Amino acid sequence: MGTSGTGAPGTADAAAPHDARTKNGTDNDLRPAHFHGTRQLLVPELLLLPDGPVRGQAVLVDGGKFRAIGPAEQLIAAHRDLQPVRLDGHLLMPGFVDAHHHLTQSFGKAQSFGQPSEIFKTVWEPLEHALDEESAYLSAKLAALEALRGGFTTVADAGTRAPVDVGAVAKGTEEAGIRCVLSKIVSTGTGGPAHLARWEGHPLIHPSLAIAVPEDAPGEVIKKTADMCAEAGAVLQIHVNEHLASVERSLKSVGRRPLEHLHHVGALGPHTLGAHATLLTPSEMRLLADSGAAISYNPVASAWKGNGVAHATMLAAMGVRFGMGTDGTRGDGFRLVDAGETAQRLAYGMASGDSVCGAGRTWLTHATASSADALGLGKVTGEIAAGKAADFLVVNLDVPELTPSYDLRWELVRLANRDQIAAVVVDGTLRLWHGWPPDWDGHALVARAAQLGPEVVRRAKLQRVEPV
Repeated sequence: MGTSGTGAPGTADAAAPHDARTKNGTDNDLRPAHFHGTRQLLVPELLLLPDGPVRGQAVLVDGGKFRAIGPAEQLIAAHRDLQPVRLDGHLLMPGFVDAHHHLTQSFGKAQSFGQPSEIFKTVWEPLEHALDEESAYLSAKLAALEALRGGFTTVADAGTRAPVDVGAVAKGTEEAGIRCVLSKIVSTGTGGPAHLARWEGHPLIHPSLAIAVPEDAPGEVIKKTADMCAEAGAVLQIHVNEHLASVERSLKSVGRRPLEHLHHVGALGPHTLGAHATLLTPSEMRLLADSGAAISYNPVASAWKGNGVAHATMLAAMGVRFGMGTDGTRGDGFRLVDAGETAQRLAYGMASGDSVCGAGRTWLTHATASSADALGLGKVTGEIAAGKAADFLVVNLDVPELTPSYDLRWELVRLANRDQIAAVVVDGTLRLWHGWPPDWDGHALVARAAQLGPEVVRRAKLQRVEPV
């Protein structure tokens, strides 16, 4: 790939054609065994760091964390006890972080097509109420496997309405090996402290509290829950300003829009993660910026079942914290960042003549480090940095889609595919190898889900609007 046009040593946004690479250590030479053990010295052709892709670098993984990052020759010389794993023709990049998911809705995902907004009332609530312990566990594990296949190393579950213990969701994600911000819905004002304590210190499960929408709980409960999250270092997940109908209901019931109501009751702060926020006034954007609250920008959800598209480029310009989420639509990180940029272009960029719409770096950052920050995991994951969890992807670059290459960050947003992901590593452990788990039977899970999923949908008696 070459050096950047900016002249920064070792960077690779402006890149030489791929056929200039050596072909030693390409995909055919890599094996799962290269990622086994508690310590690995990885030498990728390109390493995606916060400032962009660089070459000639290596990373030391030890005990599930990145322990050192630096010039390959120096790290190899300093760790002669380790055999370097050379990843020629590959990029090592942070795993994607899904800032908004519903893990127990995977059986009904394909039931949401062509439906009007607020389908949570006609599809999601009936579906989740039809789950039992086994089907909730299976749904969560299926969603986790799909997320891993799409390059996500972390997912944030926004809370399930299924009449089961959330331990079923935790079991599914833990067995799959994905990092999970696990919420419990506490709209009644009970159960929060026990949930936060239950998962404290867990290596992969990070507890969170949720209230589905502001109208589900009294103001004092929302405030109490927000304060509890702030004290515990957790996030309060809440859907806010997603649909026009909910905004109007809020105006009629409390005289304020949902986000304004959160501010009014004292629940808007750095510990608050508002989902969607597609219908924001300028003053509400200002409230987000001033309070330090975060939102999840969910562009595919807007396309599938929304009333609007969050003005993410405006939020970025105003300094509002935001991550990117799938909302359980499709677990594909590369398609998510493509959708995120495309939605901004169609909704706002074309009208204002903005041909850049944040460029590739914006969407990669907000789907990784900024998503981790929005989830309260900024010190844990989201970027390749010493001391952070070894949550990363190994991506094959020697493909037609990226040949020739000139600006890798743009190309990852516009051109990359999940079938280029050779390996997914979470907490230093190989979780996926060419799309499938190396240590458990993913195909058997898919077969069981194909059998059980339709049974759950039949029990749910969904209220679908069928197109004529």
